[in-house]
Amino acid sequence: MLGSSCAQKGSHLFILSGQSNMAGLDPDISFIPAVSQRFGAENVIVVKDALGGQPIRRWHKDWSLRESDDPKQIGDLYDQLLSKVQPAYEGKKVQTVTFLWMQGERDAREGLADRYIDSFEGIITQLEGDLRRKDINIVMGRLSDFDMENKTYPHWTRIRDLQVAFADSKANAAWVDTDDLNTGLNKQGNQIKDDLHYSVSGYKLFGERLAEKAIQLIEK
Repeated sequence: MLGSSCAQKGSHLFILSGQSNMAGLDPDISFIPAVSQRFGAENVIVVKDALGGQPIRRWHKDWSLRESDDPKQIGDLYDQLLSKVQPAYEGKKVQTVTFLWMQGERDAREGLADRYIDSFEGIITQLEGDLRRKDINIVMGRLSDFDMENKTYPHWTRIRDLQVAFADSKANAAWVDTDDLNTGLNKQGNQIKDDLHYSVSGYKLFGERLAEKAIQLIEK
């Protein structure tokens, strides 16, 4: 009955993007099963495009260039993402759109916390314009506990705090805890502890948590 009801109202579009920890997530393992169970597989559209090691400026098209920045890498990954989203979105009756974002490690390493939230809000504005809607839900993965002393990533904890503050300030946003996802066996079969990347079981949990928050926002 739930699937039939959702179909009458339209599909739910989930857009997943970011850098390596989103790239390492296989939506088929835990994310898609969770949202499909809730809304019906026929009512779920999932688009993922992520690339490891990338700064937020590669999604934010209005980034103010610094001397060291490559103009060709300003907003180019957003264009790549949109080239996948638009065919999945156009011509369909879409009830909700949820943007799921796991990124910030590179900006923490480069010390760019001061520009992070403005850039993220710029990405949301881009999506709102290109998808022609103002009701996009947002789920952010918070940076893990990898470098809590800011030794090699000087703005690590600042960006963590900014992500939480942003999500907590918006009725249509939520954040996901990743602190317990980076210990265990990784995809190479190596034991890791408080690593930059997640374990195999960590990625599965990550997908489940993203789905849980997305479902909560949709049903709010």
